[in-house]
Amino acid sequence: MSWEVVIGLEIHAQLTTKSKIFSGASIAYGAAPNSQACAVDLAMPGMLPVVNHAVIAKGIALGIALNAELGKKQVFDRKNYFYPDLPKGYQTTQMDYPIVGKGYLDIDVDGQIKRIGVTRAHLEEDAGKSNHGIVPGMTGIDLNRAGTPLLEIVSEPDLSSAQEAVSYARKMHELVTFLGICDGNMQEGSFRVDSNVSVRRPGEPLGTRAELKNINSFRFIEKAIEFEVERQIELLESGGKVVQETRLYDSETNTTRSMRSKEEANDYRYFPCPDLLPIHISDEDIAAVRAAMPELPEIKRARYIAELGLNDYDANVLTSSRAMAEYFEALNTLTGGTGAKICANWITSELAGALNKAGLDIADSPISETKMAGMIARILDGTISGKLAKQVFDAMWKGEGEADEIIAAKGLKQITDTDAIEVLVDEVLANNPAQVAAYRGGQEKMMGYFVGQIMKASGGQANPGQVNKILREKLL
Repeated sequence: MSWEVVIGLEIHAQLTTKSKIFSGASIAYGAAPNSQACAVDLAMPGMLPVVNHAVIAKGIALGIALNAELGKKQVFDRKNYFYPDLPKGYQTTQMDYPIVGKGYLDIDVDGQIKRIGVTRAHLEEDAGKSNHGIVPGMTGIDLNRAGTPLLEIVSEPDLSSAQEAVSYARKMHELVTFLGICDGNMQEGSFRVDSNVSVRRPGEPLGTRAELKNINSFRFIEKAIEFEVERQIELLESGGKVVQETRLYDSETNTTRSMRSKEEANDYRYFPCPDLLPIHISDEDIAAVRAAMPELPEIKRARYIAELGLNDYDANVLTSSRAMAEYFEALNTLTGGTGAKICANWITSELAGALNKAGLDIADSPISETKMAGMIARILDGTISGKLAKQVFDAMWKGEGEADEIIAAKGLKQITDTDAIEVLVDEVLANNPAQVAAYRGGQEKMMGYFVGQIMKASGGQANPGQVNKILREKLL
């Protein structure tokens, strides 16, 4: 008898503010341990928190993007637990009045759209970090992260496989980075995913879940869930029981191991924070956030296809990040808006490949939109061919200048003089009588051979379109 997999994700998205959620301390990454934990973060006597109102707007933006209910009344609660990296002995979060209520996110599953429910998204502060093993046998506590603003985004248990879970996580990552509310850096902990995994027989109630904590890559999310599903099925089929617990994933052994038992909500003794007054969000506040929001990825993709004539692949790649979309739109504008397809081709092939090889984000590209536009303009006006453009691209990547400078310095201007190309064609045909006879005998594949010989003779600078036209005329 088969098993059904039931998965729900809890995503912690660190918000892109300059300071913490309840204090003015910096949240800049990489500072010396404990150099960014102020008296408010440490809950020193007499210190009172003040809400950073930038987090409210970011929460509203996510709610709008998820077509969710918005909590117009905001109440912060204390979630009580004791852990070495939680200096207050409680976490300030939202329980009964989250900023985002029920919504949804659509994902692609084998070409079909599946709607995944979002239960809620609430604002909260992060804890510190326990650093194990820096000194053998010792644990160091770094409280720089304590008080960092987070949105915890909780899905419904609507995901049925590791692949669906990764698709949902990627889509949420795309959304929060497009909105600019989270930088999405998983290595630095800005986007963390907890997976709640259970299995059950079809038609039976939900099984006991295990929580897989803080996995920092999409590939590891998939591997961790797949392992956990197999572990639970083997345990149940051998007569055992799944224990509700938090488990850690070990990427080196591709296994999960028990970390601690998983508490229930009442174990945390939630109660409203007495130091923070309720916040009321007005319709005007929501309207202002909506007006400032960027075009969302799904809408942008549809527009690229309908208005610019791009295919699904190009539209998906170009909207994979906000920076990528902004680069494309700037490039398309600089080239006059008539070469959207050629702009898309150069970004998704040559530029994306070079960035990937160098480990760079498009925001750090050595080739700016202006430089790329200069090269594409020379392709469109026939100065260089696509093949010659690759040499120009490589030189621009190495910092050798603008396209026009490189074309002039390297003598890459395309040969478009009909008489000059005709001379090259005549020479190639005269030197290859057997191939000419074969072509005229029906072997049309010889056309590629002739073109290759002519391009070789011209140093790759003959205009390919003219070469083909003159060749066909000569071979009639």
